[in-house]
Amino acid sequence: MGVAAIDIGTNTVLLLVAERTADGALRAVEERATIVRLGEGVDKTHRLSGAAVERTRKCLEEYAVAVARFDVERIAVVGTSAMRDAAGAEEVIAIVKNLFNVDAQIIGGDEEAQLTFRGALSGLSTSDADGRVAVFDVGGGSTEVVIGCLTERGPEIDFAESYDVGSVRLTERIVRSDPPSHAEIQEMSEYVRRVFERIPPLPVRTSIPIGIAGTVTTLMAVSMSLAEYDGSVVHGRLMSRDSLRHVVSDLASVDLNARRRRAGLAPGRADVIVAGGLVVLELLAHWGASEMRVSDRGVRWGLAEGLAK
Repeated sequence: MGVAAIDIGTNTVLLLVAERTADGALRAVEERATIVRLGEGVDKTHRLSGAAVERTRKCLEEYAVAVARFDVERIAVVGTSAMRDAAGAEEVIAIVKNLFNVDAQIIGGDEEAQLTFRGALSGLSTSDADGRVAVFDVGGGSTEVVIGCLTERGPEIDFAESYDVGSVRLTERIVRSDPPSHAEIQEMSEYVRRVFERIPPLPVRTSIPIGIAGTVTTLMAVSMSLAEYDGSVVHGRLMSRDSLRHVVSDLASVDLNARRRRAGLAPGRADVIVAGGLVVLELLAHWGASEMRVSDRGVRWGLAEGLAK
């Protein structure tokens, strides 16, 4: 049975078309990621702009054509931070209904945590999923932190919280220079540090947190100088905090045009990747973690796992 899952985020709209294989694993037959910047300006206006909604419409129209190529029996569409926080989400919901004949769900923090956790661990070896683990998702508008374990009954969540700090929101609040000034970098780091100060410690001091979503996978792709992004190459890899710090420092030292030319960095992320990288660095520092494991999967995979039961 084929299923399709769409995650409408603050910065990116993600599509997964998948099917269950004979051995019970979920296999992707189509994946797409399109930067639409739905949450552009939301931090100030608290409303989705007409231009952002139109970009999202065009993306979803392309996804509808892609989904129609497959024998898909079930479709689910969710909206996260931008659609939660801003007026105008009903326009996007209407677009989804018209194109896919399903009701888009604006999911709350608890449900997003469940989907994030389940999706992040999808396709990782058993050793990665044993016991309690911390998963984090740095998005455009918010960062989710989830601590728990995956059981046969599904995720068991000990802690889940969404923080209003993400790559787009942080950039819009603080960055005025190109490249970001030393003072702006310090201000962003200090701001994130304050936001994260009450996050619980890692479940086991030596455990490796798992990072998902476009900020984390992009930073890994840049560190590997990938000419073309390949999720199968990135998924499950370890990235040290020292390597991450080097990548973020390098990206912060050059202007926007130079960043856009970096191998592994989609041009649409170039203006917000430094802020996103600082969020990741501060979270790892808070935990005292020397490395993270990168997962190419997240909410859309958690959705698909539920659809394909």
